[in-house]
Amino acid sequence: MAITFDDFLKVDVRVGKIIAAEDYPEAKKPSYKLKIDFGSEIGIRQSSVQITRLYKKEELIGRRVLGVVNFPPKQIGKFMSEVLTLGVADKDGNVVLIKPDREVPLGARMF
Repeated sequence: MAITFDDFLKVDVRVGKIIAAEDYPEAKKPSYKLKIDFGSEIGIRQSSVQITRLYKKEELIGRRVLGVVNFPPKQIGKFMSEVLTLGVADKDGNVVLIKPDREVPLGARMF
């Protein structure tokens, strides 16, 4: 299905920095709960991510990621996820986080 450029622009993808990561043992699949700082315009949002196979919580702190910030919040178990943190699957189906390859400001929009 083709979309227009205007359709693409409706998806608000921003750069954020992970400021906290904790285990989420109540999730159906192994997950972390993240707090991500998207800068002064968006603020701090939380996200549930299934990335425990490739990432340790400690190494996530300070990492920049991309996230969709304009989806409605989604209830995941007892946790309300406010952002879709973006990643791609590796050859084994593990999620690899997407990040900018240069330093950019928090909240910078992808376009």
